[in-house]
Amino acid sequence: MNVSSSPQSFTGPRFKRMANAIRALSVDAINKIQTGHPGLPLGAADMATVLFTQFLKYDPKNPGWADRDRFVLSAGHGSMLMYSLGYLTGYDAMTLEDIKTFRRLGSRAMGHPEVDLDIAVEATTGPLGQGLGMAVGMALAERIQQERYGADLVDHYTYALVGDGCLMEGISYETTALAGHWGLGKLIVLFDDNGISIDGPTSLATSENQKARFEAAGWDWQAVDGHDPEAVAAAIARAKTTDTPSIIACKTTIGLGMPVKEGTAAAHGQPPTDDEASAARASYEWDYAPFEIPEDILTDWRNAGARGATDYAAWKARMDASDKGEELLSAIAGDLPEGWHDIIDATKRDIAAEPRDEPTRQSSQKMMSKLIPAIPAMIGGSADLTPSNLSRPDAVDSISKGNFAGRYIHFGIREHGMAAITNGIALHKGFLPYCATFMCFSDYCRPAIRLSALMEQKVLYIMTHDTITQGPDGPTHQPVEHFVTFRATPNMLSLRPADAAEVAECWELALEAEDMPVAMILTREKVPAVRSGYTEENLCRRGAYVFAEASSKAAVTMLATGSEVSVALGAKELLEAKGVPTRVVSMPCLELFDAQDAAYKAEILGTDSLRVSVEAATKFGWHKYIGPDGLAIGLDGFGAAGMPDELMEHFGITPKAVAAAVEARLAEAKA
Repeated sequence: MNVSSSPQSFTGPRFKRMANAIRALSVDAINKIQTGHPGLPLGAADMATVLFTQFLKYDPKNPGWADRDRFVLSAGHGSMLMYSLGYLTGYDAMTLEDIKTFRRLGSRAMGHPEVDLDIAVEATTGPLGQGLGMAVGMALAERIQQERYGADLVDHYTYALVGDGCLMEGISYETTALAGHWGLGKLIVLFDDNGISIDGPTSLATSENQKARFEAAGWDWQAVDGHDPEAVAAAIARAKTTDTPSIIACKTTIGLGMPVKEGTAAAHGQPPTDDEASAARASYEWDYAPFEIPEDILTDWRNAGARGATDYAAWKARMDASDKGEELLSAIAGDLPEGWHDIIDATKRDIAAEPRDEPTRQSSQKMMSKLIPAIPAMIGGSADLTPSNLSRPDAVDSISKGNFAGRYIHFGIREHGMAAITNGIALHKGFLPYCATFMCFSDYCRPAIRLSALMEQKVLYIMTHDTITQGPDGPTHQPVEHFVTFRATPNMLSLRPADAAEVAECWELALEAEDMPVAMILTREKVPAVRSGYTEENLCRRGAYVFAEASSKAAVTMLATGSEVSVALGAKELLEAKGVPTRVVSMPCLELFDAQDAAYKAEILGTDSLRVSVEAATKFGWHKYIGPDGLAIGLDGFGAAGMPDELMEHFGITPKAVAAAVEARLAEAKA
């Protein structure tokens, strides 16, 4: 039973003092360090107090409780609201000392909230709109999970607090449209409607009718005085009765209580001076020293936080009694069922027995069609490119408003929203989510991909159409610089397999990865089956391996990824015919290779041969591996429109052209 059915109500002066405790802590912390955003926590304190004392289902002593309500502060610049709530409600990990050292190195009270369940932070927010997108993903995950395990085990709401900035960002249009389309009735958004942005009044840049916008997207809309707790409580109670997502526009005064700055753009991001901080506390009738919370107020807050313990205990009893409880906990822990490694191995044996030339996107689809039935946690979808990126396995039903038992998500042409929603699914726990688009369109996903890595969330990004071989689509669709962007992202793996055998091995690495996103980078065009025979060992595991040895002591070492491994092998054949011993190294994952010890790196790269990189993308970054005297085969600029074979020849990425470039460099070295 959701705790809101029997809320502990705080009204009148008692409520006002509790809300002002948030304001006082926020003013003190921001004033002390003289940086931060006081406007939101001062303006939104009333609605937050209503939510955390009367409606939100949570238990600070069990912060990772699977059936807790989720609360996402999408407007992450107002982080002191979150930290104040964490401390006041009794999350032991959020201490008063953390708040006193707000924004300082080592403090858990960071500049913007970073995911940390021990202090009640569900998601890393700050890039505006991303938190709203993740909240949509959490609400979708709850609905799918409830379909699987029943309302006795899964029955929680997702709340988000957004500001004008979140709703201006384009991602909000994509994600709220999907929430309405799916009918996510347990998603409730509180809109801090203060009409102010950093530049000044929001009227400088928008005159949008938000009510019409959200109603058109299938949402329930309410507007209330955000400083009237009874009105806010009534609106939340009503929102919980709808079968649509709900947004409550809470009209507030930004920076409430700060003299001069109250209600102005200055309240958004400018810290209060000492005099302003004192005046603000006086306006709250807060006659206490900085960072002091009176015992009676703290007791009220701690009682509000403790009320979820009963619901947690009841849920745990239901879990213990249920025949699905253990399965749910295993899914939440991210456990993969036994036997999936055997599927990979069997696939490798099949490929070795009957090798086929095919696009790696097709090899990946075949692999997914075997893995997904065996791994119930895997769900995902594509941004309207399903027939092209082959991200939908065989016999997988679509998720829809009428079928949350499905496992494939049609995101529509919404790459921004797709990636953020997928992050939300991962954060919710219980699923291994993936999403897919063309590699070039990963630019749209970039903010969410970066957050996946920062939050240490396991999200699988399937990126197809991976080089200039998009051909006729032209340079707009040719991702020449995107490999570099992915590889430069900390805590992320980029896997670019050469053929079906490497695809199988890369899927094994993707599933084994922990606490990080993984990009599976796949070809549109058919590639040769370059691996022959079967090996039990996953040769891709260390990021790079010698694919073909030289006929004698190597004069040349070629480093290639993906479809260019076959190009390097062709060049090797030509060079060997001319008496140039050449070895070929496949490098499906530079990040894994970088993690190897120096001895292995030296063994793979070679120490006394010409190193040559071959990749149909920008040359940037390859000198790290080929050295200052190495030869980089690739592009110095963007691609061009043309047929794939024409482009590869034009840019000198054919076996013949590569061999000629190597010969020229060797001759130059002898001269």
